[in-house]
Amino acid sequence: MKIKFLQAFNGDSIWISFEENDIPRNIIIDGGIGDTYENKLKRKGDLFDAIDYIKSNGQKIDLLVLTHFDDDHIGGLLRWLNKDKEAPTLIKKVWFNSGKEIAKELAIEENQDLNIEIKEGENDFYTSPKQGIKFEEYLSKNQLWDGKIIKQGNKIDLLGLKFKILSPSKKSLKNLLELYKKEEDYFTSGGEFDFETSLKDFIEEESKPKFKFKEDKSIPNGSSIAFIMEYEGKNFLFLGDAHPSVVVEGLNKFEIDKENSLQAELIKISHHGSKHNTNSELLSIIKTDNYLISSNATKHGLPNKRTVARIIKNNPNANIHFNYDIGTKIITDEDFNDFEYFKISSKNEFNY
Repeated sequence: MKIKFLQAFNGDSIWISFEENDIPRNIIIDGGIGDTYENKLKRKGDLFDAIDYIKSNGQKIDLLVLTHFDDDHIGGLLRWLNKDKEAPTLIKKVWFNSGKEIAKELAIEENQDLNIEIKEGENDFYTSPKQGIKFEEYLSKNQLWDGKIIKQGNKIDLLGLKFKILSPSKKSLKNLLELYKKEEDYFTSGGEFDFETSLKDFIEEESKPKFKFKEDKSIPNGSSIAFIMEYEGKNFLFLGDAHPSVVVEGLNKFEIDKENSLQAELIKISHHGSKHNTNSELLSIIKTDNYLISSNATKHGLPNKRTVARIIKNNPNANIHFNYDIGTKIITDEDFNDFEYFKISSKNEFNY
């Protein structure tokens, strides 16, 4: 199995390729921003290259996962679907949670007024429920999606893999449906970069009794699909932008906790390393040496160095991988002097 964390700018896009009974299989998780597929100057991105490889080799996207509708996850997919007329022939199965299907699942009335037209060739979209609706209409039009809600507690066997769904919870889905009822565009808030503070200072600050963790309040992030993927007895954890409390709750549903921790080959850290999406409780339940952060460190103050500090406090031997060459921008010589065992890399491809 090869897991490649595509360079998706400030977003997420992951390509997983493997064989099932000698048949090549491909999973795409999210599509990053629009430029991850192609920018306005027609320059091709990593998502374009991945899809082109799959297409050129006569393969399919056996599973397409859209974790949630924020632009840094859905933008590249929408640009691909708008530009590539062959796209429907490549997609075999889709995981995606839409407003209409959530309303059916929860037996709650959906807003019927929030309908928009799909414009062929349109490139740019805002972060809003409208993007989710645009994606849903495309899937329905091309009969690519069974409408099944992916939610916490689901066990799914697919392509010879075993999946345990950790997020979203029923409460997260209900919150998302409320957001679908609002017509204004939704934007996630940003923050300042915190690279100048040392790892030691962060760890000392968080060791004080008065320190309190503040969880992400973004409703789309809270609705993010997060899961454990098991391949040949090895576990891989993909957290999208999920909230840590929801992920912990999901782990507990599968009888995974601090006393019965999850042994994992790799964890894709939630929300591009945001300090609001990774806490000590979550880290204490996951036993791994490999932590991947997807971000080019150009927007929203992400990744947060504070998150790296939490990882190192929990695991002094951590290997922290970035899918861009930004490690030395975040970690200083002082940090390496204070903590001598952890490592950083710009590695974005892993083979198992």
